[in-house]
Amino acid sequence: MKNIIENFYTAFANLDAEGMVACYHKEVVFEDPAFGLLKGEKAMNMWRMLCDSQKGKDFVVKFSNIEADNQEGHVDWEAFYTFSKTGRKVHNRIKAEFKFQDGKIIEHIDKFDLYRWSRQAFGFTGFLMGWTPFFKKKLIIQTNKLLSKFEKNDSSS
Repeated sequence: MKNIIENFYTAFANLDAEGMVACYHKEVVFEDPAFGLLKGEKAMNMWRMLCDSQKGKDFVVKFSNIEADNQEGHVDWEAFYTFSKTGRKVHNRIKAEFKFQDGKIIEHIDKFDLYRWSRQAFGFTGFLMGWTPFFKKKLIIQTNKLLSKFEKNDSSS
C-alpha cells in the first residue's frame, strides 16, 4: 500500500486532484484540524478545491518516511504556500495516517499543529487566537463554507 501513498502525494505535488481521489475508497473518511471530519465525495471535493485554488501559485508539497502494510500506513508531508486570505507564507508540517480497504485509502487523518499554522497564516491574530477552541471551530465553519461554495459552483459548470 506504500505505492498508494506515493501516488497520492505525487499527484498532490502536481496538483492532480483526480489522481489523488483515485487513491481514495468511495466511502473514505478524512479528518484534519482545518476541515474537521469529511466523508466520501466531500473529502474528495476538498482535495479538488485545494488543488484548483493553488494552480499557478507557489504551492509545493514534499513527503517522506512512508511506511505501510496492507491495513494501515503513515507519511510525513510538508506544504509550502502563500495563504490567500492574508498573503502570508506558510510552511505546514503534517503527519498523515491511513487505513486501507479494497486496495484504496478508506481513512485518512492529517495531524498538524494548528496554533503553529495559525501564527503563520494569520500573524498576530493567529498568535492571539489560534490556540483557542473558538478559532478552531470558526476555521472549520469557514473552510466548510468554502467547500460547499466550491461544490455548488463545480456542479453548475
